[in-house]
Amino acid sequence: MTTPVVPANAQSQPRVRPPTHAGGVVVRRDGPALRYLVVTAKTESRAWVLPKGRIEEGESPSQAAHREVLEEAGVDATVRDPLDIIDFIGRKGPVRAQYFLMEFVSDGVPCEDREQKWLELAEALDALPYPGAQELILKADALARGGG
Repeated sequence: MTTPVVPANAQSQPRVRPPTHAGGVVVRRDGPALRYLVVTAKTESRAWVLPKGRIEEGESPSQAAHREVLEEAGVDATVRDPLDIIDFIGRKGPVRAQYFLMEFVSDGVPCEDREQKWLELAEALDALPYPGAQELILKADALARGGG
């Protein structure tokens, strides 16, 4: 009976958890100004957040981000670039959320009862209570201005 040979330099690869949620940092060009979409949180109507939600069966993260922005804010937007993956503990346990830079296309009617508003960079940074969301806005701003 032979024993499998494992190279001495072999390392076990950690399994990367796929995202459970997806969301968007939606940018709208208003003349020379850039404005960013924020919505009220589902559980705390006075807190402003970036649109995000669970990835449904058969959906890619970018498809889920598009759907969530449309449902939560009534905004149709084109997914442009991946921004980052944020890990945090939500009300129902661990969340791994993939965020995308998205470009505004048109306004519609949201499916959820949430307020939305468009803020310039400094206003968005002030309105968003979570450091992860603030970092996403800064990354999106750099990409949207062409600084990649």
